[in-house]
Amino acid sequence: MGGVILVTGDRTEASARDVINGIEDVGGTQAAAGFFKLEKELLDQIFDLKKDEACHTLCCIHDILHIHTPGFTLQVIKYYLIVLSSFVSRRLREESVLTDKDAFTFNAACIELIEEYLHSDNIKEIGGELIGFYYYILKGKIKPSLPHETVNDVIFYINENVESQLIVDEIAKHFNVSTSHLSRIFRECTGITLVEYITMRKIEEVQYHLRFTDQKIADIAKRFHFCNQSYFTRVFKKYTGVTPRRFRMDMDGNYFHFTLEKDDSL
Repeated sequence: MGGVILVTGDRTEASARDVINGIEDVGGTQAAAGFFKLEKELLDQIFDLKKDEACHTLCCIHDILHIHTPGFTLQVIKYYLIVLSSFVSRRLREESVLTDKDAFTFNAACIELIEEYLHSDNIKEIGGELIGFYYYILKGKIKPSLPHETVNDVIFYINENVESQLIVDEIAKHFNVSTSHLSRIFRECTGITLVEYITMRKIEEVQYHLRFTDQKIADIAKRFHFCNQSYFTRVFKKYTGVTPRRFRMDMDGNYFHFTLEKDDSL
């Protein structure tokens, strides 16, 4: 079995015992109640789309693990993030947010991110990357709650078909309204044009294909129906501040996210 290192039961048991003893030596059990309280808050924040709060809570969890697992922090946090991603994937599947296949793919992408990029100097950055990934998946699957139901339906339709060639006239026809009426109510409810929203949603989606796949940039541009790579690069930089190539190379770079503001005056 060339190239394969077998870990015996004795070595595995000794490694686990070292971790447990390390935790007990610094009184880690005293922090258990606070740890699980934070974890519950984290999961609630993830599924309530409270991205910033979730990032802060995960940082607090990292700090607890760092304090109570001296000498094992990176290993413990790595496994914690893998377990967290698996739990989120399972819940996304159970709540029918993702199909079995998509949940499996999502979980695999999270694990690949952790395995490939996590190191001792970027623990919080990779944690934030994962929270952003969860947020992105959930945001695209949850129907918005703006005052106009047609606008909500249109947004959900765009989110579900973001890789398609989305044309305003065809969307209006799909919802049996005039193009001018749809354009007007969409802008009144969201503060932006329908064309701009479609473009921003495509850019949001593209970011994850750049970070988590090895597809060529030209192929990604074509997949999302940008007319050519030059135009795609110009639009991508407009919203993210960097080129697609730079975004792909910089794993610690921030994602562009657009949040619709509810207009209660309508």
